[in-house]
Amino acid sequence: MNNFRIAKIIVVFSSLFYLSISFLRNYNSPENIEKRCILKFEKDFKNNLETSHEEWNEILDLADNNYLKCMGISQY
Repeated sequence: MNNFRIAKIIVVFSSLFYLSISFLRNYNSPENIEKRCILKFEKDFKNNLETSHEEWNEILDLADNNYLKCMGISQY
């Protein structure tokens, strides 16, 4: 009876370990990082009708820099 209990505990911990490794591998895949960065900085790309052309260019530059930083791409 005691061996069965130990075997159940080992199976549960092994399963949790496997699931956590699978989740982290999927979460940190380049495609998912790109999707998260796009969603995070998507609001910066929305154009306000009252925004001047110069202001809009500054907003786009800032959003572009933030996106590249989120993706882990070095600038310059």
